[in-house]
Amino acid sequence: MAERQLSKQTEIERSIIKKFRKTIWNPFIGAVQEYELISPGDRIAVCISGGKDSMLLAKCIQQLQRHTEVPFEAVYLVMDPGYHPENRELILANARTMGIEIELFQSNIFDVTAAAGGSPCYLCARMRRGCLYSKAKELGCNKIALGHHFNDVIETLLMSMMYASEIKTMLPKLHSTNFEGMELIRPLYRVKEKDILAFAAYHDLRFLQCACKFTEESAHHESLSKRKEIKALIASIKEVNPAVDDNLFRSIHNVNLATLPGWRDRDSGAIHTFLETYQKENEHER
Repeated sequence: MAERQLSKQTEIERSIIKKFRKTIWNPFIGAVQEYELISPGDRIAVCISGGKDSMLLAKCIQQLQRHTEVPFEAVYLVMDPGYHPENRELILANARTMGIEIELFQSNIFDVTAAAGGSPCYLCARMRRGCLYSKAKELGCNKIALGHHFNDVIETLLMSMMYASEIKTMLPKLHSTNFEGMELIRPLYRVKEKDILAFAAYHDLRFLQCACKFTEESAHHESLSKRKEIKALIASIKEVNPAVDDNLFRSIHNVNLATLPGWRDRDSGAIHTFLETYQKENEHER
């Protein structure tokens, strides 16, 4: 058994560098370098939910440690918010197969969100993030790494525009507002979901989908998901414009503020409009 697991682990590690070099490794390295996600001396808590994205992230970070000249440490952090035993065991089994030494800790987030009522997904996400920051800081980390990928970025952009009336998406990294000195990084920022799925299928790996008790108990929850609607929208547009996802991603790196009628300051929240400079520009032209 141990020999078979070692062989599988080696196969997975080699495939990231070789078979999936163009689709996973290069975009991963590109994001780390372009957005300056990792610095010498960092101690990073790689947060593993048990899904395909965070498990792949863990292996990419492992491989980076072996190949980079930038010295940094990594802790592979798994929080159990109240998983069913079979879901917890799946995470542990995948970690063993992939050669990831995890640090597992318990929380009662599922029970708390169930009792609170309201929007369980929103509350759960906030509590998960807080617990991960707190545990990471306790372990001496200065950063947490999450498995959000390319598609999460463009889907969040469209969801914000269509359902929240603002142009907003995920940043590759940001400072924590509640945990001083801590940062959040997203090293899979440029990796597409279809390539993560291809990686999992190639190695015949089965990961958690969503192990939340709410989605397990509500069969129609996923069909009502706004993110699923946006996924379907992008897929339909790709049938006539194959570059639409890449164009959406590039657009957030190429915002032309001079053409926008209004925008909000990120730090102060102050609202600005084009009228603030419009008259001055007209007078200058004269």
